[in-house]
Amino acid sequence: MIRVGAVNIDTSHPMGFGEVMEKGDRARYVGVYNDSFRDDREVEGFIRRFGLEKRCSSLEELAQMSDIGFIHGCNWDDHLRCALPFIQMGKPVFIDKPIVGNLTDCEKLLALAQDGAVILGASSARYAYEIQQFLAVPEEERGKIVQVFGTAGVDEFNYGVHIAEALAGILGSGFTSVRFMGRGQAGGKYAETYYLQHASGASAAFNTFTGTWQPFVITIMTTKTTFHFQIDSSRLYAALVEQICNFMEGKPHLLVSCGDLVESIRVMLAAAASRAADGAAVSLDELRPDGPSYDGSAFWAEYKAASGPMYAQ
Repeated sequence: MIRVGAVNIDTSHPMGFGEVMEKGDRARYVGVYNDSFRDDREVEGFIRRFGLEKRCSSLEELAQMSDIGFIHGCNWDDHLRCALPFIQMGKPVFIDKPIVGNLTDCEKLLALAQDGAVILGASSARYAYEIQQFLAVPEEERGKIVQVFGTAGVDEFNYGVHIAEALAGILGSGFTSVRFMGRGQAGGKYAETYYLQHASGASAAFNTFTGTWQPFVITIMTTKTTFHFQIDSSRLYAALVEQICNFMEGKPHLLVSCGDLVESIRVMLAAAASRAADGAAVSLDELRPDGPSYDGSAFWAEYKAASGPMYAQ
């Protein structure tokens, strides 16, 4: 049984992942450390719901009793702090999406991975069963990928990164530049479109939507035909947890490198930089630490203010 330590139960993900894990016998949450906005009543509710062994008083204590850490806090600027005790003990760590929100933290993650840290993540959309099924069709049957389009909705980055990772799950790493195409708006809500070039010669585009949840819809044009599907969001957690368990058990898995995860953040940063530059194409190699970034602390404050009780029982 894989022993999972939960860090900061801000979002619905700890509940969703826990429900998936309890349907099988491969993994379980065994401990929790929480220094975020969920109060003691909610932490105790989470412990009772999943039968945890204890609430830990430090990240180090949780890392010691766990095989892997799951960093669930919604402040992505705090993810590195939460992950380091696991990394320092040689334990793998899964960092929930968005893995980080600025170029400096991207470089820190890459440096840790280069030194041997096992950093897993981040968006479940990357590993969606529908994407797995598409990729399982031999290329000689489905054709070579020419262009991919995807949609996501709720907000620009916290949810938008899902579609960036989904596109990377289809095309693989190798995005080279991003260009902001424009915005449509109505009723105080808006959608934005971005165009991406890929080193393979293929291209991609994605829409983010701010103000309303939107489904993950994918269209893939190949040299032979067009594939179109909507990702079943009710199966996303299971798809991700399955791959993490495969990795932890030494089985074949689809989890990608830290470098691939960081590339999706760089895509989002290049998207913001292109928008700031009135739609000029921005190369991922051109990004600089003083360029656009996403403020995890500000998002945390907004999420806290909007979030009602989730785990209290």
